[in-house]
Amino acid sequence: MSEWIEIGKIVAAQGLDGEVRVYPDSDFPERFIEPGKRWILRPNKSEPEPIEFLGGRYIPGKGLYAVEVEGVEDRDSAEALRGCKLFVEKTDRPYLEPDEFYVQDLIGMEVYNQLTGEILGKVSDIIPAGNDLLEVETNLTAPETVAAELEKPKQPETPQPNADPRNTRKPRKIRVKEPKSTKILIPFVEEIVPVVDLEQGRIEIVPPPGLLD
Repeated sequence: MSEWIEIGKIVAAQGLDGEVRVYPDSDFPERFIEPGKRWILRPNKSEPEPIEFLGGRYIPGKGLYAVEVEGVEDRDSAEALRGCKLFVEKTDRPYLEPDEFYVQDLIGMEVYNQLTGEILGKVSDIIPAGNDLLEVETNLTAPETVAAELEKPKQPETPQPNADPRNTRKPRKIRVKEPKSTKILIPFVEEIVPVVDLEQGRIEIVPPPGLLD
């Protein structure tokens, strides 16, 4: 699936004539309005298949699009597509300005504090706001292996004549404490995020006072 870009998901039928409701996962309305080839991934399938959009429209107040699909002409056929994900080929990307990025390219990038050189964590999400926010998941502590106390076996009331001296203690119990993690939100503005290096998978920030506290 690395050659595809997910643009939305069919969530329901729209009306009686075969339109489907699409929840968008794209900032480009033309993905759902303009006719043309798209790709659909059905539940429990591993490869998308081509479909043809005949046109679409935005549903005000719903945050959804109603889309007409070739060959889908009634409500039952539209309902059969519920849960299917929609894709375009990765090469079918609209032009971006130099300071614009695709969300999926930012997810998983490592974030560094430019002032100290330390790694803060990885981008886990982009939260839309007045200025978009980078959600960075960071580990506060490293994984820690903890050994419990040796467990002493109960001593029999009467000593056993042929007891094996190696069985005087039970095996050590080991448990691993998972690292604690937290999420920090970083305004995605040039003053705070001066470096976004897609090739290196690296983001550098200059945190203002209090941002990381």
